[in-house]
Amino acid sequence: MKPAAMPAVSSASDIAIAGRKVCVAIGMFDGVHLGHQQVIRQAVSDAEHFEGIAVAITFDRHPNAVVAPSRTPPLIYSLPQKLRAVATLGTDATFLIHFDEAFSRKPGEVFIRELAHDLAPLHSIAVGSNFLFGHKRDGNVALLQKLGAELRFNVHGLAAVALDGKPVSSTRIREAIRAGAFERANEMLGREYTLCGDAVRGDRVGTQLGFPTANLDVTGLTLPPTGVYAVHAYVDGTRHRAVLNIGYRPTVNAPTPQLRVEAHLLEFPGRDLYGKEIELTFVRKLRDEQRFDSLEALKAQIQRDIAQALSLF
Repeated sequence: MKPAAMPAVSSASDIAIAGRKVCVAIGMFDGVHLGHQQVIRQAVSDAEHFEGIAVAITFDRHPNAVVAPSRTPPLIYSLPQKLRAVATLGTDATFLIHFDEAFSRKPGEVFIRELAHDLAPLHSIAVGSNFLFGHKRDGNVALLQKLGAELRFNVHGLAAVALDGKPVSSTRIREAIRAGAFERANEMLGREYTLCGDAVRGDRVGTQLGFPTANLDVTGLTLPPTGVYAVHAYVDGTRHRAVLNIGYRPTVNAPTPQLRVEAHLLEFPGRDLYGKEIELTFVRKLRDEQRFDSLEALKAQIQRDIAQALSLF
């Protein structure tokens, strides 16, 4: 059995190469969908074939967050989610690059030459066929092939995986999540879609109503439509039944309503959740978000929501 993957490292020097051939996969890998999996598995296959090590190289944020903030897409996965998904594919290490202003100015050729030096002996690089990299996106598969011929590494520019006659992409998955089309998202992800965030302190309205909730920090993530959902909530590896509300809480007269993601864990022992990562899987949407005439009416509806959720589990 292959040993467990190393945790993500922030420097190539932290990867134990020990003279073995290095086979890398490079990409943003948001969602680690079927297309990304193909790229990463190519590096894993090369490493197994040539008795080398497989290294996934990715970034700690979307490049647009630095070079074009106004065009930064909401992500499918939080960073911890992404790193876990990559590790399940059999990589020996994940090299997590801090994408900042200085890195964004690095030409593509310089980036690859540095990798070839730092990860010597570099045997192969796997990317998607449309992968662009480097300052002003000046690097592509053609550049990799040119440098590969010079520096003696192989290049795999893999075509996109198609589903329903269209390429699988992070953009399509985001669209499916926003539409609440979880089965379509699951097909493209190759696994069940999950929403993940750390529990943060809220204004305790749920506690006042008798239904304490865990407020999730989902900043920068793609979200399903507003509404109430039956979900499973995973905390410290344990699954809990839960009811989730995504919305602006129109019954609570807040002067500036903000989108909240709040999970009420059913039959939960009441341990402190603040700061803990909570991962949610969606069972079924129960209803749309709605405004009630009073908090008492809202409380009665929450009780009905819980009963409906329990009937599903």
